[in-house]
Formats: sequence, structure tokens, C-alpha cells
Amino acid sequence: MLPLRSVYGGIFRAAIRKLQTSRSPCLHRLLSTRDGLQVGLADADTIFALSSGHGRCGVAVVRVSGPASATALRRMVGLTHRLPPPRTALLRSITDPCSKEVLDRGLVLWFPAPHSFTGEDSVEFHIHGGPAVTTAVLQALGSVPGMRPAEAGEFTRRAFQAGKLDLTEVEGLGDLIHAETEAQRRQALRQMSGELGRLYQDWSHKLKRCLAHVEAFIDFSEDELIEDGVLERVDRSVCDLQAEVKQHLKDERRGERLRCGVQVVIAGATNAGKSSLLNTLCQRPAAIVSPIAGTTRDVVETALDIGGFPVLLSDTAGLRDSSDLVEQEGVRRARERVHQADLTLLVVDSTRLPSDVQQAADFLSDHLRTVLPSLKQPETEKCLLVLNKTDLLPEAQTQKLQQELRRVSGLPAVCLISCQTNEGLKDFLTVLQSSVKTLCGDPLCGAPTLTQARHRAHLQQCAAALAQYQRYRDADLALAAEGVRLALTSLGRITGRVGAEEILDIIFKDFCIGK
Repeated sequence: MLPLRSVYGGIFRAAIRKLQTSRSPCLHRLLSTRDGLQVGLADADTIFALSSGHGRCGVAVVRVSGPASATALRRMVGLTHRLPPPRTALLRSITDPCSKEVLDRGLVLWFPAPHSFTGEDSVEFHIHGGPAVTTAVLQALGSVPGMRPAEAGEFTRRAFQAGKLDLTEVEGLGDLIHAETEAQRRQALRQMSGELGRLYQDWSHKLKRCLAHVEAFIDFSEDELIEDGVLERVDRSVCDLQAEVKQHLKDERRGERLRCGVQVVIAGATNAGKSSLLNTLCQRPAAIVSPIAGTTRDVVETALDIGGFPVLLSDTAGLRDSSDLVEQEGVRRARERVHQADLTLLVVDSTRLPSDVQQAADFLSDHLRTVLPSLKQPETEKCLLVLNKTDLLPEAQTQKLQQELRRVSGLPAVCLISCQTNEGLKDFLTVLQSSVKTLCGDPLCGAPTLTQARHRAHLQQCAAALAQYQRYRDADLALAAEGVRLALTSLGRITGRVGAEEILDIIFKDFCIGK
């Protein structure tokens, strides 16, 4: 009986010989690819763009990438002999190749392929950041033959095509550029470092081995060339991997929340102080406040940074029955937002609470069921009870409510505040920050989390395909093998190793021109 390695080695060598003797241009391109880097990239245009962002600044960076980068460097700085040492900054006069006029004096850096961001020959011009200087340098680069302005995300796309980044790293880079809070930066940096991609690549390697074993068993088991127990090992691997994928999917969308922002909705009855709470949290008059019930008709949104976590805070119309058609639409939108919210701040006018603590608890429970009818007992962490206008209550009653309501089971966390005097606001912000952190998780702890909806969709397809293997394992091994192949394809679509072309435009269009 031959070991599997010998069988697979013979199959692989025979396949390679067949490919090498083929005249097919597609197969020729396949054999011209090494580690995901297509040789055809050398024939691409040379692109240039301002990479440091538009507007006045002390230093602007103009990036060039492509086969004509060396030509552009020579013509722009007047080099006649050797190129400068790689990755060494040199101070040079930057001139117009046509008129020979000096445009600026700045630093130039030369990055020969493949040791550059894009994997191609690249040049960077570090110039003064005035609009006239950057415009002149960009126009001068456009006059060099073979050069053209870069499209949005084209530098990063070339890095992906050169095998410098996989799609998860590309998405991490995009998230890092757009990160607005500390937690977003940490999560994006972790993904850009390749940790998420390595997890999916490890799963892909396991599936490739499983697929190879199953297909070898189908092809050679009758010739008794396969060692015993091959399928049993595949069964265990598929089962273990399916469990890992399902556990990975049970993340409660923490990574996606952190990337896009936690949806926090302020809800409650009219004149409870919802708009006042919004203005207090964002420290500006974002919403109109008046004693007239039903002032807020539409949803008012504002983005906040709560303890390093991104929050999209929404003020909504007061929840009540009304004959006014406009207010009815506002109430409908408010209930819709509450249904979509990650966290609801249910604002209650504390002056309307019964003086008896138990009656007050019953009142809050009934009010909670009215506003959040679908809220279940284990999900109370998705809601905070905010008792506003405590400045209108006697201090003794406020303290009694604060002490007693915290002991009532079945109620969410209760915070007593006054938007008028800011009393209790510090404690409320502490509780709010803790709730937001729980919803997002710590981006530096544990396994890397899902950050994109497309990751989730492909992983769900992967889990379904692995279930197909288990379903057909005894009935039809060929169909079972197809399940493993589909699972492998689904994982490949996440990292861009398999069938990624249809999603590239969606990913890269969100990049700025010089990235």
C-alpha cells in the first residue's frame, strides 16, 4: 500500500507536466504566476497621485508606482547615472521635465520592486504641501510618457494583485484610514496585520487536505493504494472545522458594530427630556428643546466617541398616540429605530413615578414592555433606564429610588440624572461606556472578530457546505467532496484567493485616490 504523499506527489507531477506541454494561453498565465503574483503586472501603466490628502499642509507626499517609475525619478530630479540607494531619502530640486523649471525642493525616495507597497518599482516625492506646489508636480508627472493619474484605491489594488495583501488586510487598511476612535484603530490595525486572514488561511489549508484525501479515496481506493482510516480522519477534521466556524459566527456582530458604530437610540414618552439628553451628550444644541409636547418629529442623529468606541446616537419622537399625521410618521420612525437599535436609552420623567418603590418598579416594567415589547429577560443589557429631571425631586426621594431600584430584578440598569444640572451624568456615562464596550468587545483580546457583512455571508455558506459533506458522506462521496470544495471556495472569497474578481470593485472604490 502506497502512502498518500506518494500518490499525491505522482498526481501533482503528472498534472504539472501536462500543463507545461499545453499551448493554452490561460494555462500559460497560470504557470507564470508565483505565490499569487502575476507576471503580467509588469506591463501595467505607471500611476501617480497625491497620497497625503488635499489641502494646505507642511509636507505632501506624491506616490508613483509602475515600470516607468525610474524614468519619472530621473526626469523629475535630473539624474543621469545611477538611481539613488533604495529606501534612502535624498534632498533634491524637483523640476519640470519639459521646461526644466524648478518646481520645489524636497525629498525623494526610491523603492525598487518587489520591495515596495505595491510590489512594483515605486517613487515618493516629499514636497511642500501648498496647492500650487502639488498641482505643479502632478502636472509635471503627467507629462512623462507612460504615466497617468491613479484611480481610487489603485495602489492598494496593485498591492493585492501582487500578493502583498489579502482582501482581509486590504479591508483592514481601509478601516484604519477611516478609523475615528481608538477602538476602531486597534481593530483595524489587528486585521491589517493579517491575523484574521491567517485564521481563514489555516482553515483553507485544512480543507485542502480534506479535499485531497477524499478525492484520492474516490480515485484510488479500489486499487488499494490508500491507507486505512483516511475518511475517518477527514470526518473528524470537517466536524472540528464546522464547530470552529459556527463558534466564530457567534460573535453577536461585535466587530461589525465596532467598525460601523453602535446604534444607540434615545426613546421614551413626550417631554421626558430625550432631546435634552442628546444635547447634553454631544455638548451642543443638536436638537430643539421646548416645553411643547411632540417637538421632535424626525430622527436626529449625531456621531459620538464614548470611551474610544464609536456611537451613532439618535433622538426620536416621543412615543404616544396622536391624530397628527406628521407626528404619527415620527412615532413610526421612532419605533423602527428602537427595533434596529443595539442599545436603547429609555428616558423617563422621574416626577411621574409613584412614590412607592415597588409601584415605581411596576410602572417602569410596564413602560419598558410598551416601548420594547420584544425585549427578553436575558437581553436587558441592550437597554438602559434613564430617569431624568431628578432636580425636581426631593434629594431623599432621589437617593431612595437609586438604592431600591437597583435591587429590583428584571429591570435594566437604572441611572438617575438631571440634564438641567448635570447631576448623575458622570455615573450615567460610566454605565453607558460599559454597555457600549460590552456590545463591541475588546478588539485586542481573544480571536479576531468578523468586521464585514460579506465575511459573515461567506462563512455561513462555508458552514452549510460542510453540512453537505456530512449529509452525503455515506450516500454519495462525490457530492460530499463537492461540499468540501464549496466550503473551500467560500473561505477563498473572503481572503481573495478564490473567485474574488466580482467583489474587488466594491472594496477598492471606498479608498481615496492616492491609496
